[in-house]
Amino acid sequence: MILCLETATPTCSVAINDGCKTIALRECKGQNAHSEKITIFIKEVMDEVGLSYDQLDAVAVSKGPGSYTGLRIGTSTAKGVCYAAGIPLMAVDTLHAMAYGMRDRLGDQVQPDDLFVPMIDARRMEVYCAVFDAHLYRVKDTEAVVFETENGERKTENSPLSVFRSPFSVPPRLWLFGDGAPKLETVFSEDPKIQIVDDFTPSASYMAALSDQALLAKDFVDVAYFEPFYLKDFVAGKPHVKGL
Repeated sequence: MILCLETATPTCSVAINDGCKTIALRECKGQNAHSEKITIFIKEVMDEVGLSYDQLDAVAVSKGPGSYTGLRIGTSTAKGVCYAAGIPLMAVDTLHAMAYGMRDRLGDQVQPDDLFVPMIDARRMEVYCAVFDAHLYRVKDTEAVVFETENGERKTENSPLSVFRSPFSVPPRLWLFGDGAPKLETVFSEDPKIQIVDDFTPSASYMAALSDQALLAKDFVDVAYFEPFYLKDFVAGKPHVKGL
């Protein structure tokens, strides 16, 4: 049994996964959802399954990229459970888990040459994204991509999508999903090969396969020194309280 925590986006999601099957799940989306709900959700899923913490095989946390605050909360909570129960910690790539979730959602609609492009909203016209093939092998590494020039024009050159557009071959079908994908609706609205899914939300249930693989391989991270994958340095916002 693996306790999985997904806090890389505005969604706070907690699941108990047994192998590749989710047996308990709690999730919600909203301001301060992570700080207010994560420990409540953990208790609820543990109670639902009837587990004590020392009966868990491990805790898996979504490692990013994503929200700095969300990742910090998820990581610190996961570490706390691991310390208290004396169990190992595993880190699951957020975008890879999203790709698993999207493929499962599509089911028989998936074609052999399909490509999955999970996207997490970064800011303005910027997204964190990666590209995976129909077998969920990574074909382009995670990066932060800006789809806008300095004068406000939309662009696709040098993006994760442009490399798959070739005049010498039929381009594959691209699935764009996650909270960053709707930003590109105006860019690719007339391209039938690009499918934009605007209602996809990351979930701890999508971490099941990857966390199970990590457990079998004993791919654990150091509970004391593990840090999330932020991709970019944190930049503090300007305080709104007078005098700060």
